[in-house]
Amino acid sequence: MSRAAPQPGIRRIADLLKRPRSERARILAELSQKDCEALLYDWSFWARPDQEPPPGDWIVWLILAGRGAGKTRAGAEAVRRWSQDFPLVNLIGATADDVRDVMVLGESGLLACCPTAERPRFVASAQRLDWPNGATSLLFSAEEPDRLRGKQHMKLWLDELAAWRRPEAFDQAMFGLRLGARPQMIVTTTPRPTRIVKALAADKDTIVTRGSTFDNRGHLARAFLDRIARRYEGRAIGRQELFAEIVEETPGALWTRALIERQRVAPEDAPKAFAEVVVAVDPPARSGARSDECGLIVAGKAGGRIFVLADCTSQGDSPAGWAARVGAAYRGFAANRVVAEVNNGGEMVAEVLRQAEPNLPVRMVTATRGKYLRAEPIAAAYERGLVVHAGVFPKLEDQLCTLTPGFDRRAGSSPDRADALVWAVADLLGLDRPSGGMIDYWAKRSL
Repeated sequence: MSRAAPQPGIRRIADLLKRPRSERARILAELSQKDCEALLYDWSFWARPDQEPPPGDWIVWLILAGRGAGKTRAGAEAVRRWSQDFPLVNLIGATADDVRDVMVLGESGLLACCPTAERPRFVASAQRLDWPNGATSLLFSAEEPDRLRGKQHMKLWLDELAAWRRPEAFDQAMFGLRLGARPQMIVTTTPRPTRIVKALAADKDTIVTRGSTFDNRGHLARAFLDRIARRYEGRAIGRQELFAEIVEETPGALWTRALIERQRVAPEDAPKAFAEVVVAVDPPARSGARSDECGLIVAGKAGGRIFVLADCTSQGDSPAGWAARVGAAYRGFAANRVVAEVNNGGEMVAEVLRQAEPNLPVRMVTATRGKYLRAEPIAAAYERGLVVHAGVFPKLEDQLCTLTPGFDRRAGSSPDRADALVWAVADLLGLDRPSGGMIDYWAKRSL
């Protein structure tokens, strides 16, 4: 759809905003309804320069941008443009829900950014978009890498690559990027220092564009900007999530990303049967949108090693809500017991769990040392090769890699996923038992 420029010299919204308010109002008032609609959907008018595809003969355009920076819209607009000239433009998201709810139906997704005449038909049952001009977009989840085998792509949009739990999905996507004279891929993600993201950013065939949350401040609530700036500015998580830096290892942290990568296997390579499985829960003190997370980790023991199987952590649930999630994990993984930290709630925690899941075997544990000290023998177990991640757990791993000696003195920090993992591994290794476990560990250290 072509646009009618408001007047010479105004090519972008930034040009219009430089004019006095009265002149802006006059320029917009002179536009017809048809011109207004054309302008509304003209991405070349609204986009920042860093949101438009770079010039040149590139293969991968990697947008590393902070939360709310407008990277999803940039990806959707690239697909919209490609679909006008290429018959096969496919999408891959971290999960099937992410593809549907963010890339297709989201407020910055494909359906929202296309005018009615250009809008594709979403065929949910076939996981496909049918464009009015006959082009097709197949929809894939990175959690199903085998579904990508044999699939071919002319153009691809990959969203939130840093959060993909199955890295091999990226390899399958690259193998399929082979149709047409100029196959290309756009990757939109908030960065984490994963192997794939770092390798892609360093590749000579990749064009890297960076953007921060604050580049898009005109489209974000002031309260949101003030709150996140005050809480996260200057912290490693703020540099990563707001300013899109690839933050490397935290000096002095118990875990490093290299250690976790060493101790990782693909989910299908994990044992099929376990001698013991536990569900560990670190419940929040309160519910609601501002509550801490309810850390919920599933781990199993097989062949002398502990396998981290799932991170089912949630936030904002009522006690009945998170208790139901614990029960579902207990049943879904055929667990032997639930290990629950009861510092916040005491016996009430076990009672809430049993109300949601009658006869649930609950073992209650109480934290008597700081988070760092509790986690130290668990990190040592990783070093000895005793603990393995069956898959990728980005948020859990982020928390593990920030546990430093001064962690317990930080205000507002609550690594609930890491806490739950510590309880799960300690239980399966017997480290939190009165004899032969964590108590002996610390007694020996003090000698």
